[in-house]
Amino acid sequence: MRLKKGLMVSAMAAVAVLGLSACTDSEAPTAEPEVQEEVEFEAGTTMAELNEAGEITIGTKFDQPLFGLVGPDNVPVGFDVEIGKVIAAELGIAAEDINWVEAISANREPFIQNGEVDLVVATYTINDTRKEVVAFAGPYYIAGQDLLVAADNPDGIEGPEYFTENPDAVVCTVSGSTSEKNIREYTDNVIAANGYSDCLEPLRTGAAAAVTTDNVILAGLADQSDGEFEVVNNAFTEEPYGIGVALEDTEFRDFINDTLEAAFEDGRWVDAWEATAGVVLDTPEPPTVDRY
Repeated sequence: MRLKKGLMVSAMAAVAVLGLSACTDSEAPTAEPEVQEEVEFEAGTTMAELNEAGEITIGTKFDQPLFGLVGPDNVPVGFDVEIGKVIAAELGIAAEDINWVEAISANREPFIQNGEVDLVVATYTINDTRKEVVAFAGPYYIAGQDLLVAADNPDGIEGPEYFTENPDAVVCTVSGSTSEKNIREYTDNVIAANGYSDCLEPLRTGAAAAVTTDNVILAGLADQSDGEFEVVNNAFTEEPYGIGVALEDTEFRDFINDTLEAAFEDGRWVDAWEATAGVVLDTPEPPTVDRY
C-alpha cells in the first residue's frame, strides 16, 4: 500500500467532498460495468436465482469515505460499491437494480446468516473466526491497520505500542471489528463505537488520543477533515478485504472469485479503484484470490 504525498495533512479535502459524493462527475468519471445480458447459470444456484430475480441485495458501509459513503442521492459510492456493481453486472443485474443495505461491522455476519443480504462487500477483513460462520470470496484488496491522530501528532504517537507504554491513553475503534481485536493486544483502554465517524469527536476533544482501523479508512477520514487529523502512516497489520457470502454457498463464492480475477486482468478493478479510492491513494497491485 502506497499513500500519496500530502495525504496526512488532507491536502485534497475538496476532492474527497466532491469526488466521493459524486463519483460520476467530471472530476472522477466512471462508467457503470457492462451488464451481461446473455448469461446462463445452473438451476438452483444462487447465481441463477439472482439472475432470474433481476435484482440483488448487497451490504456495504454507508460512512466510509473512499469505500462506502452515502451520497446526496442516498446511494452509497466508493470502491466497495463499485466492486459490488461489477459482481452484479456479471449476474446480469444493472446497478440501478442493486438494493444497498447498510452493513456495520457488528451486523455483517448476522445479515449473511439470516439471508438479509446476498453478499457483503464492506471493508470486511477475512479471518479464521469469521470463516467459521460465513464464506469469503477474495481478497479483492489488502489494507493495513494504522492510527489517526490530531494534526501534527501532538502526543508523538508512532504505533500501537504507545498505548501499552501509556496505559491511560485512550484509543477509539468500532465495536466488533478486527481493528478492535488487534488494538486490544496493546491496550484495553478502548472506546468501542458503532461507526468510525463516531470516533472523530472523542479524537477532536482529546477524549481519545487516536482512532484505529485500516489505513484506507483513516485516509478518507483525514482527507475530509480539512487538516484537523492525520494518519500516522505506520501500518502494523495486513488486512485482506473479502466479500462475505453464506457459509455453504461454494458455487457463489467461486463465481465471485472468478469475477474478481477477470476484473483484475481486464482493467475493471483498476477502473473501480481509480474512480473512487484512487482520487487519494496510489493504485496498488491486485491481490491473489484465495481458493480455500
